[in-house]
Amino acid sequence: MKKLLALAIVVLSAAHFSYAQKWTVDDVVNQESLSDAIFSDDNNLVAWVKRRPAPDKDSFVSDIYLTRLNSKDKDGNFKTVQLTRGDESESNPVFSADGETIYFLSSKAKGKNLWAMSLLGGEAYVVDSFDVSISQLKRLDAKTLIFRAEEGKTLYETEIEKKKDNVQVIEDSLHVKPSRLFTFDTDKKKVQRVTDNQFPITSYAISPDGKWAVTSQTMSPHYGVDGKPSPTHHLWNLTDKTSQQILASGYQTPGSFQFAAGNSGFYFTSVLSSNPEWQGAGIDLLHFYTLSTNSVTQVNLGHDWGLGAGYDVAGPLVIGSLAKGAYNGLAFYSKNGSIWSKEIVSAGNYTDHLNVVAAAKNGAKLLVGYSTASLPTQIRVAEVVKGKKGNSLAVGQELVKLNTHLEKKPMTKSEVITWTGALDEEVTGILYYPTDFEAGKKYPLIVAIHGGPSGVDMDRWADRWGYYPHLMAEKGVFTLKPNYHGSSNHGQKFVESIKGHYYEYELPDIINGIKLLNEKGYIYEDSMAVMGWSNGAILATMLTVEHPHLFKVAAVGAGDVNWTSDYGNCQFGVTFDQSYFGGAPWDNRNGKIYNEAYILKSPLFEMEKVKTPTLIFHGSEDRAVPRDQSWEYYRALQQIGQADVRFLWFPGQPHGLQKITHQQRKMTEEIAWFDKYMWGKPDKTNEAFKKGSPLAQLISKEKAKTTNGAYGEMVKGSLTPETAATKKDSIAIGKFEVTNAQFKAYSSEFSYPAGRDNFPAVVSLEQAKGYVSWLSTQTGQTYRLPSTAEAKKLHELALKSAAKENTLNYWAGYDITIDDLTDFKAKLAEVKSSLVKEAGSFPASKVKEAEIYDLGGNVAEYASDGTTYGFGAYDFTDEKAGAMAVDKRSVGFRVVRE
Repeated sequence: MKKLLALAIVVLSAAHFSYAQKWTVDDVVNQESLSDAIFSDDNNLVAWVKRRPAPDKDSFVSDIYLTRLNSKDKDGNFKTVQLTRGDESESNPVFSADGETIYFLSSKAKGKNLWAMSLLGGEAYVVDSFDVSISQLKRLDAKTLIFRAEEGKTLYETEIEKKKDNVQVIEDSLHVKPSRLFTFDTDKKKVQRVTDNQFPITSYAISPDGKWAVTSQTMSPHYGVDGKPSPTHHLWNLTDKTSQQILASGYQTPGSFQFAAGNSGFYFTSVLSSNPEWQGAGIDLLHFYTLSTNSVTQVNLGHDWGLGAGYDVAGPLVIGSLAKGAYNGLAFYSKNGSIWSKEIVSAGNYTDHLNVVAAAKNGAKLLVGYSTASLPTQIRVAEVVKGKKGNSLAVGQELVKLNTHLEKKPMTKSEVITWTGALDEEVTGILYYPTDFEAGKKYPLIVAIHGGPSGVDMDRWADRWGYYPHLMAEKGVFTLKPNYHGSSNHGQKFVESIKGHYYEYELPDIINGIKLLNEKGYIYEDSMAVMGWSNGAILATMLTVEHPHLFKVAAVGAGDVNWTSDYGNCQFGVTFDQSYFGGAPWDNRNGKIYNEAYILKSPLFEMEKVKTPTLIFHGSEDRAVPRDQSWEYYRALQQIGQADVRFLWFPGQPHGLQKITHQQRKMTEEIAWFDKYMWGKPDKTNEAFKKGSPLAQLISKEKAKTTNGAYGEMVKGSLTPETAATKKDSIAIGKFEVTNAQFKAYSSEFSYPAGRDNFPAVVSLEQAKGYVSWLSTQTGQTYRLPSTAEAKKLHELALKSAAKENTLNYWAGYDITIDDLTDFKAKLAEVKSSLVKEAGSFPASKVKEAEIYDLGGNVAEYASDGTTYGFGAYDFTDEKAGAMAVDKRSVGFRVVRE
């Protein structure tokens, strides 16, 4: 219905109606995304997964799609078909060697089935079923798949289950459940175990020839809690079933394994930091492991800041995404012996805004993501072009269009700005302008702080439930997203600078960014808000402590206030806290008997300074930031009583909110909190008032213009119809059909029963045309009947709503069918009263900003060509029949004003 209403208003316009529609919470929350993309061996097909909202499940689900790069539709788009659909999630597509079958995994049956679908036609089918869930499906060779899975239940597990014993042993190295690699022969339908590891494999990579595998194994189910023992890494010879541990020392958190195309070895990344014992933040390096010599060589990236968004093997090339502050730049690397040559990728206007989504095995084609902070992500097909002077990247058309619901939303201006922060070093940030920005005017400011702290805000699309600058831009505000000291993508010195100096540099960075905007004359210093999630909340909180009168309002989610309790309760408290605070809480420093940083750096012990109204969010199952941190936060503000506080607790939610309703609630509450404290617009929602109720309908009708009780307004002494236009439209349409009282102003000879002033005038086509001609002359404005094209669209809208308005369907009192009609009309013949009701007796249809009454029922309406659209009180409506005969006892008209 909403889509048809939107379409109708475009048709009703005599001018261009492509103006932007306002952002809503649902626009932000209900975005789609693409993942798991993979090329077929011949590069002609791409299988990929689209994540979409599933409101009925209050979650997101994923479906598999297939795009044919060698076939286009009449509009020039790549032909794309949806392969799976439903309430379950399908993922991890893998092509067969001949490209005729896709294997995939599904959440159906708890993920214990291997599924397949023939691309020649037919439904998806189960290839085989397993005792446990399987994951990380890959193709090993032409007839063999490989995947990760646990073994069946041990006797110990079975006995525990029989006892209904749900006690969780936090550290139980004796009963660690290993996950291993298994192969599946698609011809023989035979499963074979290929690794015999004793600890769980978390990730793995396979060589192109299927002879080698590299695995990462977690040595403790709670490795994330204390950082020890570190994961181990193993190289497996799948031919002779042997393995060896590799990378045992000298590399911090090695990962992202990818084999070279020629099977000579594999690439991997590691972190370079000053405190590898605590997995401290640093920069990403790239290495190559040579199989023949079991040796490792660091790849010279020719870039001091290291990798930004990782790397990808694309045939003979390696494509590195290089850290460049608020951007990432791509570079080609070609291996020649033990030396790699580098070529910076230049891609025209796309340069510095690309990331590799998928690469074909031979490297000839890529999928790349392209976006800016003001452009939603596009997934484009690109080709590596070999020229005399080297390789280049040709970025082509979109693979498929995602998030088409955002195409008419206003995209505000954004830019990367720089300023001098702490230590007199350059700081970057993303600045989003108000939608209707005018030079010389000042606006409020929202400071939106990213998490991490080694996160980073970049010139790429990032509007989500956590931060949504485009929606806020419509409210007339700037949004600043600062890359404070400690952020990644700005080099090792910058990301490590806050170790031992937590808060000391980040806060001055943010304050200096605000000062810059003030110096430019952009903002009101007395109208600012601060928001953040995770480390963003941590910094936002300390800003309200150290600058109690700077912000009018704060909204924080999943942030710490007490580092003494964080150390023991945070999932990675040992590594994080010791990395940034220089040891454990009990460590002796500077002659103290404890590490005083844990007290001095905790905002909890200074909450009496806070004056900023604060909205707090937290998920009940959050272990990344201990869930009780927000309880301590709330309790302090509530007991001190100097700042208004509101605390929302999201049951069952981890560090990031996953339920659609929770994401919507977070945004709605945040917007209302800002409205109240930044703009002085408290939420006036009446919780006992239901939209669409009879009372709501009555209130809406009473807002209609009346003169002495009759609908309409006086123009040059005559009662004329009230019209309504959607914002920025060049025409307006009558809120009601022309009433008896309004028609009487035109024709004094026209008569109607007493008390029926506001009932629709039932007249002839000639009378209707005469009325609009008179009305145009009387008012000096142009009035007319709807055109043929407009009437067609209006009829489509009427057909959707008619059964719930004043038609025979309504009078029947049940879902009447065409088979009941003859008998029903026979009974209707006994009725002497008119079935036509007063205008506006049923709820209005919402057409953008305008409310239009009785479009679907009461009286049918004339179009300029003499045809009618809509339905009257004596008409039966049936969507399956489309247009139907109209009973002449109930035909009126509605005016259109240019």
